[in-house]
Amino acid sequence: MLSKLAVQSGGITAMPMPPSDFQPKPYKSLSKEEALINNQTVVHACSVKYYKTPVMLHQGHKQWLFDVDGRRYLDMLATMVSAGCGHCHPRINEALETQSRTLWHTTRVYMNNSILEYGKKLVDRFPDSLDTVILVNSGTEANELAVAMSRMFTGAWDILSLRNGYHGVGLQASGLTAMSTWKLPFPQGFGHIQTMNADPYRGPWGGKHCRDSPSQTNRDCDCAQGYCAAKALYVDQYIDTLRHSAPKQIAAFFAEAIQGAGGSVQYPIGFLKDMYEVTRERGGLCVADEVQTGFARLGSHFWGFESEGVVPDIVTMAKGIGNGFPMGAVVTRRDIANTLSKAFWFNTFGGSPLACAVGSAVLDVIDDENLMGNADVVGTYFIKQLAELRDRYDIVGDVRGKGLMIGVEFVEDKLSRRPLSPDRVNAIYEVTKDMGVLFGKGGLHGNVFRIKPPLCITKEDADFAVNVLDRSIFNHINNTVK
Repeated sequence: MLSKLAVQSGGITAMPMPPSDFQPKPYKSLSKEEALINNQTVVHACSVKYYKTPVMLHQGHKQWLFDVDGRRYLDMLATMVSAGCGHCHPRINEALETQSRTLWHTTRVYMNNSILEYGKKLVDRFPDSLDTVILVNSGTEANELAVAMSRMFTGAWDILSLRNGYHGVGLQASGLTAMSTWKLPFPQGFGHIQTMNADPYRGPWGGKHCRDSPSQTNRDCDCAQGYCAAKALYVDQYIDTLRHSAPKQIAAFFAEAIQGAGGSVQYPIGFLKDMYEVTRERGGLCVADEVQTGFARLGSHFWGFESEGVVPDIVTMAKGIGNGFPMGAVVTRRDIANTLSKAFWFNTFGGSPLACAVGSAVLDVIDDENLMGNADVVGTYFIKQLAELRDRYDIVGDVRGKGLMIGVEFVEDKLSRRPLSPDRVNAIYEVTKDMGVLFGKGGLHGNVFRIKPPLCITKEDADFAVNVLDRSIFNHINNTVK
């Protein structure tokens, strides 16, 4: 906790890493030198180089990751917001192993109890109107399918989404995505229209009561508590976009409850509710992208859309659905799903017995270990501690989030809100890794630390992560000044 930190000898006192009695198995495979060569010449490397000195992971346990040398790291990104229950959870491992001894793979040509049991179990988590599930293999697949169903059901073509949103990298998903950093240079997005993002921190309008978060922006406004004038202005931008750029009927509106890759951006309270109303007035379906916000991550609710007080027509999900196992899903109404009967639609691996066994175990673990409650309690605590860093450092422009979906935005200074330069962000990022914490990084400018850890983290883990970030920022500022 920051109040316990003492500034000594011109620095911040280091807090010890929380203990773990887990011992990783000895690493006995490629040397790091061989691995680097293969990474550069055989397997296509990630297009973004996250660290100067790469981390080569070997094993995971709960919120911890271990590299090939046995060094332990605190995972603050759940390996791209996927391992929500924690790495290698024994109950999920057991479910996978048990199913693997019975039947690995079948298809929807045949009936199998695994998909029928899991499908009912998953759908029971939704409002009654959302009664049908289609299982796929990723978030991109889920969003591509949602685009197709929206167009077939409505008979309309145009689909709206928010700038700064991320919905995948398929041809249609790339059209939904509105971040230039994720756009490949080929024709895409035919029939996709983006409207202004409702960002209370970086957008043209915002104030100090906008967000459903323990941490608000430092922008002034005259709004009374519980009211946000910015919300209406952003909704007006959507109406104006429809007026000028869309036909009278649209197919759908896609949005995340909190923008993930875009830097954990939250909208003004009530924004999505009004956006859904406008969309339905134009004959469109409302699609909730829960790839990152779903499966209890926001703490207050199991699904992000629930926290916004809306009921979508289609919900897409992936990542946390399988705790890292490759799977995704679309949940919708039966009449919308039936549009797929217009042709022979098939997914070879979607809903495999292995995937369904894993997915079922994930739901059980979230319930039995009260991970949603933990995300709420620890997440609120975490955000409040991070907000103290914002108050201490001029380069920490904003802290935002809900539950364990958190963003820390770095700026040149609070007054200008100019994004902190990539070299400075990367310098801080590298040091946090060297100190034992693996944060994420995102936002259009790459200046937001994404904090979306396994939902099993503790307050002690949060204290350690804040301490590491505190020391990294302090040292960076002092080294830069010198």
